[in-house]
This record gives sequence, structure tokens and C-alpha cells, in this order.
Amino acid sequence: MIAADLRRRRSKPHTTWHLDEVYLKIGGRLVYLWRAVDAEGEVLDVLVQTSRNKRAALKLMRKLLKKYGFIPDKLVTDDLRSYAAAARDLGIAKRHERGRWRNNRAENSHQPTRRREHKMQGFKSVGSAQRFLSVHVATQNTFNVQRHLTSARTHRAFRASAILTWREVVTTA
Repeated sequence: MIAADLRRRRSKPHTTWHLDEVYLKIGGRLVYLWRAVDAEGEVLDVLVQTSRNKRAALKLMRKLLKKYGFIPDKLVTDDLRSYAAAARDLGIAKRHERGRWRNNRAENSHQPTRRREHKMQGFKSVGSAQRFLSVHVATQNTFNVQRHLTSARTHRAFRASAILTWREVVTTA
């Protein structure tokens, strides 16, 4: 409930989306964590799936389009061909850009997940990973302020606003 309320309070995301996938080991088998990040570093959505193919990429893209209700101006991915096939199926192939280093925004967004995974000594199941990461992303988006882009005064104001939002959400839950 808290994560859903935090998501509702977020503003509309930037119109450039970065998509990426990374593998996780859960119960001794490989699964893939698909992640969508906007140009400002906000994590739009995470999806844990057992496959790394066109169907999985389509599922992520459809979920994003349904959730946010608009087509991004630019969709940036790495060189995985599944993204191109999914974008072609959805009719947004003209907005799709591929490149090895263009997708660093999404690559860097995996770092907090890796740190959390290490502290938790791995995830126990796909379902628990999906539930945990969805909540983790919502709270991280609330408190993550791009510190290097702001002055100390502005940073304090952003943090105070985030804490106020957190308190409102927790008291209503």
C-alpha cells in the first residue's frame, strides 16, 4: 500500500526511457530483472522474468505503456535484438535507439539492487524478488536526489519534501 501511494504521488516521467536487463540467481537458476529508467534516473518499473526474449521485452514495454499512458519520445536500449523486435510489434520502432554506451543510465540503476541483493544474501523466490524490488524502487525514487546537480540548500529542501511525503504515506497506510 505504501509503495502504491508513493507511485501515485510521483510526477509524470521524462519522455526518454532506458530499458535494460540483468541476470539474478534465485534458487540456483538464472532469472532476469528487466528495468525501465527515465532520463532523470527515476526507475519506472521492474519486472522479474525467467526468459530473455522478445516475449519478455514485449511484456515489459506493454506494462510501461499501459502504466504511464503515453509513448516515449525516445526508447534507448542495448544491442539485445529482443528490444527491436518488441518495438517493431508495438509500432514504436522509429523511436527506438540502440547503442552500447547510450544505455548507461539503466546500467547504473542496477547498482542499488545489487547492493540490496548482497545484503539480503540473495532472493529466495521470483515472487518475493518481484514484490521486494517493486517496493524498493518506489521508496528509492522518493528519496533519491541527484545531489551533484543541486546546491546544499536545494538538496535539504528536496530531502525535507521526501520525508514529509514519506510521513504522509505511512500515516495513511
